[in-house]
Amino acid sequence: MTGRALPTLPTLPREKRPGPAIKRTLDQTQIEAARKGIVTEEMTFVAKRENCSPELVRDEVARGRCVIPANHNHPALEPMGIGIKLTVKVNANIGNSAVSSGLEGELRKLHACVHYGADTAMDLSTGTQLDEIRQSIIDASPIPIGTVPIYQVLEENGPFDWGIDEFLSVIEKQAKQGVDYMTLHYGVLRDHLPLVKDRITGIVSRGGSITAAWMKRHNLENPLYAHWDRILEILKAYDVTVSAGDGLRPGCLHDASDAAQFAELDALGSLVKRTRDAGVQIMIEGPGHVPFNQIAMNVERQQRVCDEAPFYVLGPLVTDAAPGYDHITSCIGATAAATAGAAYLCYVTPMEHLGLPREEDVRDGIIAYRIAAHAADIAKGHPGARRRDDDLSAARAMFLWEKQFSLSLDPEKARELHARAGVSTHADFCSMCGPHFCSMKINKDNNLS
Repeated sequence: MTGRALPTLPTLPREKRPGPAIKRTLDQTQIEAARKGIVTEEMTFVAKRENCSPELVRDEVARGRCVIPANHNHPALEPMGIGIKLTVKVNANIGNSAVSSGLEGELRKLHACVHYGADTAMDLSTGTQLDEIRQSIIDASPIPIGTVPIYQVLEENGPFDWGIDEFLSVIEKQAKQGVDYMTLHYGVLRDHLPLVKDRITGIVSRGGSITAAWMKRHNLENPLYAHWDRILEILKAYDVTVSAGDGLRPGCLHDASDAAQFAELDALGSLVKRTRDAGVQIMIEGPGHVPFNQIAMNVERQQRVCDEAPFYVLGPLVTDAAPGYDHITSCIGATAAATAGAAYLCYVTPMEHLGLPREEDVRDGIIAYRIAAHAADIAKGHPGARRRDDDLSAARAMFLWEKQFSLSLDPEKARELHARAGVSTHADFCSMCGPHFCSMKINKDNNLS
């Protein structure tokens, strides 16, 4: 199927893109090559983006601390790496539902993801046209695309009328289409279900709740956990990265860091080595609501239990009391998590807990999370991370407004707000202080700095 052209939006230069598409490595997976001492084209591309050596990228992939989601069947992909030694990455969720959006709407959301700087996007569609939407997104996308296959299993078979064969069929179909990474909730086990009884919000993960209900209805163990080797055979054939789903993640502060969450984390960690040894890359998904003072502990525990696999966190939200502003409550937690060692942040939009995000919500979520990721890179002392800040500050001190705009994480927003103030970009003051009370103007006029 041929992807449709993306809707027209103004184009921003993306600093992370060093050049054209590459000749893809197809005869082995990234981790297989890395463990043989081979530097792939994808690793070289990632190294250019990160301003580091290809050998460092290879070493990290071989160790399992870095993943490069790059399905053999995603030819438009510009590879990127996720790992603690690289810059913190941001994922944006898109996708339709039975009551909202469609193909054109999802392509516009994808365009917004790329335009505003998301590093990856997940298609979480649950309504109609699932295959068509997914294929069009993959065909159009230069960034890695992820999915949650259990959503399509449910759509095609009903809540409980499926088993491992139906699940494998969907996994293989999506892998053939070019999906780069898949959320698979293999860590939700039958023994864990009694552990959620004292929670306020129970099981908030869609995939986790579906899996739990299926196990209870069939009185069987999680089919993903029970048939993990069969799943790995498919994923290896296309070099699809596992994103180990946190089906028992806490959905509110009360439920954070409880026995259910950590029991699942132990189960996720138990299959990390087996996955890598099968030639498949793996990262681990983390909690969504955690009090600020528990975030570092959660990251450190994941790194220990899961053999340093890249940690992919949803926020976490540090308060439950601000619906409509959860892109803010969550990016506070995201900065803390990334500073503590999380490598990958899943954005939250203002529509979290309220409804399906629109295009403008996608923008707000991405920018909030790019701020969080950038702040963490600075806090960790990532080489060159603060250069942008220093350059922008120098431009601010010299009243070089256009340079300030171009260096900001959202130039369009900065220009829009400055124009609203009604002061020329040639002025050596802004509307907050005016021409007589601007400290920077006073510094300049009196040679104070």
